[in-house]
Amino acid sequence: MEKRSVSLVDKYTLKKGYAFMTGIQALVRLPLVQRELDLKAGLNTAGYISGYRGSPLGGYDQQLELNTKLLNEYQVKFQPGVNEDLAATALWGTQQTELGGEGKYDGVFGIWYGKGPGVDRSGDALRHANYAGTSKFGGVLALMGDDHTCESSTTCHQSELAMVDAMIPILNPSGVQEIIDFGIIGWKLSRYSGCWVGLKCVHDTVESTASINVDVDRIKIETPNNFNLPADDLNIRFPDTPQAQEKRMHEYKIDAVRAFCRANKLDRAVWHGGSAKIGIVTVGKSYLDTRLAFEELGIDETEAERLGVRLYKVAMPWPLEPEGILEFAEGLDLIIVVEEKRALIEPQIKEFLYDVSRRPKVIGKIDESGESLFRPAGALDANHIAATIARRILTFRTDEKLKKRLQEMEIRMDSSLLPQESMVRLPYFCSGCPHNTSTVVPEGSIAMAGIGCHYMVQWMDRNTIGFTQMGAEGANWVGQAPFSTRKHIFQNIGDGTYFHSGTMAIRAAVSSGINITYKILFNDAVAMTGGQGFDGPMTVQSIIQQMYAEGAKRVDVVSDEPEKFTQSSGIPTNVKVYDRKDLDILQRELREIEGVTVLIYEQVCAAEKRRRRKRGLIPDPPRRIYINDDVCEGCGDCGLKSNCVAVLPLETQFGRKRMIDQSACNKDYSCVNGLCPSFVSVIGGKMRKNAPSANMDVEWTSLPEPKLPVIKGTYNIVLTGVGGTGIVTIGALLGMAAHLEKKGIGILDMIGLAQKGGAVLSHLRIGKSPEDIHSPRIASQGADLVIGGDLVVTGGHKSLSVIKSGHTKLVINSYEMITGDFTKNADMLFPSLKIKQAIQQTAGTDNTEFLDASRLATALIGDTIATNMFMLGFAFQRGLIPLERSSIEQAIEINGMSVESNKQSFLWGRRTAHDGKRVWEMTASIAEDFLLEEPPEGLDELIQHRADVLTAYQNKAYAKHYLQLVERVRTIETDRLPGSLSLTEAVARYYFKLLAYKDEYEVARLYTNGDFMKKIRGRFEGDFRLKLHLAPPLFSHRDSHTGEPIKSAFSSWIFPVLKMLSRFKFLRGTAFDLFGKTKERRMERQLIQEYEQTIKELLLGLTKKNHNIALEIAKIPEQIRGYDMVKQRHFETAKSNEKKLLAKFRDSAKITVGLKSSELVS
Repeated sequence: MEKRSVSLVDKYTLKKGYAFMTGIQALVRLPLVQRELDLKAGLNTAGYISGYRGSPLGGYDQQLELNTKLLNEYQVKFQPGVNEDLAATALWGTQQTELGGEGKYDGVFGIWYGKGPGVDRSGDALRHANYAGTSKFGGVLALMGDDHTCESSTTCHQSELAMVDAMIPILNPSGVQEIIDFGIIGWKLSRYSGCWVGLKCVHDTVESTASINVDVDRIKIETPNNFNLPADDLNIRFPDTPQAQEKRMHEYKIDAVRAFCRANKLDRAVWHGGSAKIGIVTVGKSYLDTRLAFEELGIDETEAERLGVRLYKVAMPWPLEPEGILEFAEGLDLIIVVEEKRALIEPQIKEFLYDVSRRPKVIGKIDESGESLFRPAGALDANHIAATIARRILTFRTDEKLKKRLQEMEIRMDSSLLPQESMVRLPYFCSGCPHNTSTVVPEGSIAMAGIGCHYMVQWMDRNTIGFTQMGAEGANWVGQAPFSTRKHIFQNIGDGTYFHSGTMAIRAAVSSGINITYKILFNDAVAMTGGQGFDGPMTVQSIIQQMYAEGAKRVDVVSDEPEKFTQSSGIPTNVKVYDRKDLDILQRELREIEGVTVLIYEQVCAAEKRRRRKRGLIPDPPRRIYINDDVCEGCGDCGLKSNCVAVLPLETQFGRKRMIDQSACNKDYSCVNGLCPSFVSVIGGKMRKNAPSANMDVEWTSLPEPKLPVIKGTYNIVLTGVGGTGIVTIGALLGMAAHLEKKGIGILDMIGLAQKGGAVLSHLRIGKSPEDIHSPRIASQGADLVIGGDLVVTGGHKSLSVIKSGHTKLVINSYEMITGDFTKNADMLFPSLKIKQAIQQTAGTDNTEFLDASRLATALIGDTIATNMFMLGFAFQRGLIPLERSSIEQAIEINGMSVESNKQSFLWGRRTAHDGKRVWEMTASIAEDFLLEEPPEGLDELIQHRADVLTAYQNKAYAKHYLQLVERVRTIETDRLPGSLSLTEAVARYYFKLLAYKDEYEVARLYTNGDFMKKIRGRFEGDFRLKLHLAPPLFSHRDSHTGEPIKSAFSSWIFPVLKMLSRFKFLRGTAFDLFGKTKERRMERQLIQEYEQTIKELLLGLTKKNHNIALEIAKIPEQIRGYDMVKQRHFETAKSNEKKLLAKFRDSAKITVGLKSSELVS
């Protein structure tokens, strides 16, 4: 196969042929193309780009910044705006450059960008600039980033009507190719008409990826020859008056825009259908949906001709060009206008047709009977469009094939047929995110959210309610406070928002005299949109000065590194700097102060810190946190303290414990604050790479090449995963591989807030040529293959809806990646079985294959980040990827990131697909968590194993005491309920748990019996040292604020001390036990005695009727976990539950034992 010669810079520098790029990258290329076109025309122009980031244009400024050198070579200046309206004003300024005769260039062409809310706030600037006009050889494109379904916004947005209000013409591209084409056309239109030109940017176009034709010579732009411009043209001038501007706009400019559209045939009939009765008019993203709808109905141009259907594609929805529409409408009985959100084209068509003698019926938002059709809320669905078109066709003619397709559409549209979602993966704060700590408020207080990552705190049980638009944080409290019984609130505001426009809201709060504490979350990055830097200079010190100048009563700083803020660093003497552990104390002080107070919380964004470490910009701390699971009680306090998603559940034979996901950990270390002695710092060394021996490569030389699937029309692949795990990269690599093979490729990455650990879906459509790809989106039941990088996301409705039973093949990672909810719910169960059943129910068992790819990839490569590439290799070897192996490997090389590691991951995925049994056997001994022994299998083995542990814990007599009660339970249970042993097993587990309480002797033993060091050496290698984080009861102090013991770090000298301490276990519970006199130890011994008494009572009254209640009571110790104050809280809750259950049991058993209830229940 002849392949393309490709480099990564093709997307910006290739002059002829096809280049592979995203919509965002096309926008970066655009000014470079315009500069070249101007030079060819003999013009010496320059470019200027400014605006403010936001989804779906969140990554635009990042890509511009990365290509600064290239932009400079083409005389294009990128200047990030402080905010959108100031950026728009700057663009207005570029068009004024030549007015005074002092311009360096013949003209300056410009790009303004902003998401929907940015368009709204910039209305005044946009109107002024557009009425003033553009320069003759300049022109301005206004990129409107609209988030139609509010995937990464605070409102669902449609900016066209704001543009109409400012009299700005709108071009609406339907893909990456048209972003380039319409951009070039837009500048020409802007120069000709004197108008700014809006370029609609939505997720499906600007965040899609395609292989596009970069030869701009194919774009032939005509100047209208049938429109008379005024003698002085329509461009910007000085002097000028508002009245003259208005007259030019209404009497010339808009007509000039329509004439330009007509002359260049921007709006066009795609299918002409000479004898057609039905015409479809659509635009932009809706055109993609409509083409997809026709695909699903099996209608191409030939079939459309037979069925009597025309298709009209609008490029400029406002002002709509009338002559093309009138020509298209001739002979039609019905026009269906397909446009997403509020109607813009439909009312214009109706106006054009008003005086036509034989006019067709026009439907769109409302159908023929006045009922809702394409609703303005939400997004359009290809199935709904297909069903709408099919029903109308069938009213004009009979067609059994189409009727059958319609029936299929109607079934697909019934979402109730999909299995219920067992779990949803919501976006969450990254591992180590500063907001995990900074957004906590004191008991009794509330906070309000703002724009940025900290917006997500609203679904994290942080007493944070409500939000405002960007820059108005706290202004709602100005209106609410006079009428509220609450005296004070906290208001979160990000540093990016503060710099953008937030200072005005703080000024308003000071002026109003309300009581409010602004928490300025200074994380040194605009994290929500990808970690960009500030759009100008800003430091903690400068914020302090600004806040005092604005009238703040008090300003304090909180940091994870308070030592770096000294008076010599510019911190005023009246400003105190606190460690983050003292946040609660400080907030309690600030809420008592009348007026506006400010708390600046300084800690670098965790994701940005990780990026900087990888690039070598800041040092990577040689410290990792490890949890000794033998000591861990699984209480969840570390999760509550840190709110960190890198603290994962670890299921062991002794119940659920905790572990650190070393691949995800961003080294925030706040989990160490959990009230627990299980945390260990590993300093130095590195993670052990569990790579198999080198000679394994020799043993796999016979790996066969799979038979590749045949592409019929398009081959459709859906990738699912979690933000930040590299699933989008897999799509990009497959896209590049298809581009190398000169195939058509369309990719749509649906990420929203997914970069924060949320759900990611990528749609990939591969065709034999670029012309085969009409839409990057895959319709309902349209997938040929699903590669499920995450079980939860694959089991969600968006993923299940693309699966066609009996056709779609699925390869799914069965690893149970926990969601953010686990941080606050220690007992959360992962519904793995339910999710798998839902997937198999939808796809069919034979088409579904599960494998624990995360475990295998980690064992083979040493990092969970290898999982998705491993999955790709597995799917390829199964014959499910229609691309050559060499193309995929070449794409990995072109990408240039972790090339050898990615190739190895891909290879091991292939090997696993070829001989999974062999790979499993090879990796069986490499358990990720290095568990030392297999858990016992049967009940007898479970009981004996726990007796052995108790012997080591204390002595044989202690173990014998355990065995006696367990055997007594077994005897009575089997007598009363033959065949049942569930109560016996419960007592075996939880009586053991109480007996093996973790006092100082036991913690010392668990650190020094050899098991701990074996696990450490199984996970780490090299020269490392350990520090244990402990709070010895006889030596540690208690925090005066929380009452919790203060932990200290103990280096290796502590191990001999612990070894010695463990030998004194014989003192446990005796008069000589120094530790046994504490409240916690007395409680633990009391629990054992009460449990023994309770079990005896249960055995006395045990019947088949109350067996389940007895079982619940026997399991009560499971609820009593943790150490010190945490254990005390669990104890109180458990005893309250036990009391209720015992009352229920006694009522059922109808017995009275010779014991007072106070002796049974604490």
